[in-house]
Amino acid sequence: MFKKVLVANRGEIAVRIIRALKEMGILSVAVYSDADRSSLHTQYADYAYSLNGDRSIDTYMNIEKIIKIATDTGVDAIHPGYGFLSERETFARAVEEAGITFIGPDSKVIQLMGDKIAARKLMQSLGVPIVRGSKRAISQSGDARKLAEKIGYPVLIKAAAGGGGMGMRVAYGPEELEQMLENVRNHAASVFGDSSVFIEKYIERPRHIEVQILGDKYGNIVHLGERECSIQRRHQKIVEESPSSVITPDIREKMGAAATAIARAVNYHSAGTVEFIYDKGEFYFLEMNTRVQVEHTITEMLAGIDIIKTQIRIAAGEQLSFKQQDISFRGHALECRICAENPLNGFIPSPGVITEYSAPGGFGLRVDSGVYSGYEVSTYYDSMLSKLISWGNDRNEAISRMQRALNEYVIAGPKTNIPYLWAVMGSNDFRCGNISTKFIEEHEHLFDEARMFVKKMGRIEG
Repeated sequence: MFKKVLVANRGEIAVRIIRALKEMGILSVAVYSDADRSSLHTQYADYAYSLNGDRSIDTYMNIEKIIKIATDTGVDAIHPGYGFLSERETFARAVEEAGITFIGPDSKVIQLMGDKIAARKLMQSLGVPIVRGSKRAISQSGDARKLAEKIGYPVLIKAAAGGGGMGMRVAYGPEELEQMLENVRNHAASVFGDSSVFIEKYIERPRHIEVQILGDKYGNIVHLGERECSIQRRHQKIVEESPSSVITPDIREKMGAAATAIARAVNYHSAGTVEFIYDKGEFYFLEMNTRVQVEHTITEMLAGIDIIKTQIRIAAGEQLSFKQQDISFRGHALECRICAENPLNGFIPSPGVITEYSAPGGFGLRVDSGVYSGYEVSTYYDSMLSKLISWGNDRNEAISRMQRALNEYVIAGPKTNIPYLWAVMGSNDFRCGNISTKFIEEHEHLFDEARMFVKKMGRIEG
């Protein structure tokens, strides 16, 4: 087992990983930007080193700085968390070349599954359903127009090297296509360092379903069921749950089989997630995330398996201690992403100092947080502050518990999305499972509900 691990991340996921390392008796090394000097992850780690700077490109995305700290401190392994460098093949390769273990899959697998065009070709060879779209990267507007006309509008334009819904655009007609194509190209180049894009048919009201997988270095691969991630703003998830209220046992079995077949085909080892879109009884491959997901927590609540510790053990060369038939699920779990943003003003980020912080508690609740009273929310990074997770014997209990917890959660200073999440939990459509990725657009009245919550509780200014 490793003796010392560097955590190449920040915020709640860095805290989450450091806690797991402490429980395993492994020393932890944190890295931090100037803005994060007083962050929880720097306080919890055994050692903490400055990355000198604030911007992501100068700090958490700076491969050279992170590798130097890792070698200077003599770590055995690096855990990338999610986001930042977690799915950069160049980072994983640099870690490998430095003689350090990367807690994740091989760099070649990250490269393959990070290339959406190559991944689509693999799905076709495996017989996994995919949405109609590009067979190669699109760079010319003329080629984009021809493909869009062939598959039919609306079309979805994505970065070939990106993930997590970042920078995606929908074109509903030829008059929008060229501008959207340019927008995605520019975003992809700045965020992912690769301007390649691809186009696929846009399904109007799908559900976003993903399957958690775990694989070791000996060919043992299991799945831990599905998560529903359909409540999204700007293609970014804000509410997740497991199991999905719409997935039947038959579809669940087929999705699990598809996810494990994909992992087996690329000799995958580590934690990973295969994402699908689901529409009218059919599912289609979306992408594979070669890292731990933000929402791994709800799967842990149902299966009783610590995904982070399992990741670390796999990277250290241990076999999975369980097989597919050993895995069982109990109850229902929800996760709400608590973000410093104003839902009553287009979900714009809301940086500033947290003047009061009081997390909810009680049976069936979990809070993964990276903040505290006096913490300053920076403008440099993602707006997520914490994750609130509820568990119940059934879906109704999990929802009621979540709504109660949101009512208790106090974060003063920056505006947060707590009022809106509270309104979502109270929505009849949400409680009935009538949801899709269009949920926010189709339920504008929930902003009025959130505004009422604001007035009642005095949480944020509308």
